[in-house]
Amino acid sequence: MAEHLPATAQDLTGKSRGLLDWRSLRFGVLGACAILFVTACAGYRLGPPSGLAAREKTVYVAPFVNKTLEPRLSEAVTQALRKRLSQEGTFRLVTRGAADIVVSGTLTKYDRQAVAYEYGDVITARDFEAFATAHVVAKPATGGAPLVDCEVRGHATFRIGADQTTSERLALPALADDLARRVAALLTDGTW
Repeated sequence: MAEHLPATAQDLTGKSRGLLDWRSLRFGVLGACAILFVTACAGYRLGPPSGLAAREKTVYVAPFVNKTLEPRLSEAVTQALRKRLSQEGTFRLVTRGAADIVVSGTLTKYDRQAVAYEYGDVITARDFEAFATAHVVAKPATGGAPLVDCEVRGHATFRIGADQTTSERLALPALADDLARRVAALLTDGTW
């Protein structure tokens, strides 16, 4: 008369308990991935990060003043910043006349330092890193408090080729572009 009761879960369902655990784990992971996938883009905003409509505001980039001993640095930085702002698309670049924002800057420091040396020779530098610092001011054309007023530092690494002067001159566009990228990010991503 004693009934025989199954002793294991395998006897109850005909399947092993390990398979049930694997399925529940798989559904849990899939559910978590689905929740992450659905909510991942919840904070995305279409358009420029400043909240303005694209090209709603105009900007004029005045030529940078060069207080360093590196010739042609101001022209390279001014041109690179104009190119960056034009490509970025938040502002409409104007050459003269009525602009909403006027950006000006002064290149205050240019420096370079060795970062790598020739193998077996701790005196002869092989790679240098050049640094440029600019004081950048962005003001509304109508006057008032500056929107941006800060120091910005850019850098570029270059390898010494036939001579250091030529290598440094060839690295100037990369240095100017890095500095311009940082200034453009301040202008376009700013919370002003």
